[in-house]
Amino acid sequence: MTSAPPEEARGRPFQIVDLFAGPGGLDLAADVLGIPSIGIEWDDDAVATRLAAGLPTVHGDVRLFGPDHRDFKTCNVLAGGPPCQTFSIAGSGSGRKALEDVTKFIHRMHDWYEREKAGRKGETWEDIQRELEKLDDERTGLVLQPLRWAFEAMLRPRHGGTEPRPFDVIVLEQVPAVIAVWHEYEKVLKAVGYHTTAKVFHTEQYGVPQTRRRAVLVARRTEFPKHFVPPTHQQYRKGVVPTETLFGPRESWVSMERALEEVYARGIVEKEAQRTEPFCVVSNYGSGGDPKARGRRESDEPSATITGKWKRNRIVSRGEPERELSRLSNEEAGVFQSFPYRYPWRGNDQAQQIGNAVPPRFGVHVLSAALDLGIPGDDVWEQLLRWPAESWEQATPDEVEAQA
Repeated sequence: MTSAPPEEARGRPFQIVDLFAGPGGLDLAADVLGIPSIGIEWDDDAVATRLAAGLPTVHGDVRLFGPDHRDFKTCNVLAGGPPCQTFSIAGSGSGRKALEDVTKFIHRMHDWYEREKAGRKGETWEDIQRELEKLDDERTGLVLQPLRWAFEAMLRPRHGGTEPRPFDVIVLEQVPAVIAVWHEYEKVLKAVGYHTTAKVFHTEQYGVPQTRRRAVLVARRTEFPKHFVPPTHQQYRKGVVPTETLFGPRESWVSMERALEEVYARGIVEKEAQRTEPFCVVSNYGSGGDPKARGRRESDEPSATITGKWKRNRIVSRGEPERELSRLSNEEAGVFQSFPYRYPWRGNDQAQQIGNAVPPRFGVHVLSAALDLGIPGDDVWEQLLRWPAESWEQATPDEVEAQA
């Protein structure tokens, strides 16, 4: 099966601007779909990874840019995954307080947009920005930046243009706790003419060899396809053997060992670096609130969520007696996030980069649905596995340092 070219799926080609772009999961998804993208990222280490991967990048703070900047004048798709740490519902309740603050600001921003559109005086974006700077944690306000970009695109001409041009599509992704924020986004985006949907997805239902839940918001100027991001694989349930479901036949979720075997089969990994026996990943985290009850995933199961602390997980042999095995490499953890084995992780704290990234395979599914490109074909997955293709140039570490 072959994916539909973007030019044939819409009246004009897509171009994506990716806010808070990280090491490039969503941009890599766009690349294998043949869609140009440019990411904005402030973190030096993530930028080093992006540059090594050959991904177009603006190194800077999203708050200092807007859709009328010359680098983004032709972008008609807005994407992003703003920082989420302050929205955790665990602990002291600061996450709930942050949600209350953000909800108020979302509706103040909508009021600002409506006044600007009507030419009335009142609170400006600069007034709102000054209030955002007073929040206890500046990361709380960053979740509002995609909405600012969306409104400014509807209010101001792009660089060199004469008329405002709204983004055709908006795609936002974050941890499940942010779904409440996305639902508030939906209210104001619907009010300004978008069709929207927001829900929490299980990434293993899209072929990612990892159980990971992500909250996704998609907004379109046109109506949605009838079946939006249909699952291609079954949901993982501990101890339940994959079978055909009531919803029709779907593929089994992808195990860690199957994901590695698919890479090995293509001659990408040297023999001495391959895992040759079944293994078990013993989590650094306690299970069910018991710090001594470490979560465990066998190699014939999907990985547990790859967090920024995955290097602390132990790898042991299966059977008795257990033996300590080599811990996961960056390449293997990246594969469990559905990155290509040869993805060039650079800079410091590469484990955190890998844990924070958008799984590219999931990104392919979301972008294909959001842009109405049809179901991704086998050629797309083969490109992702074999990355980089001969025509794609990776930068060397020296070249990355020079560019950064």
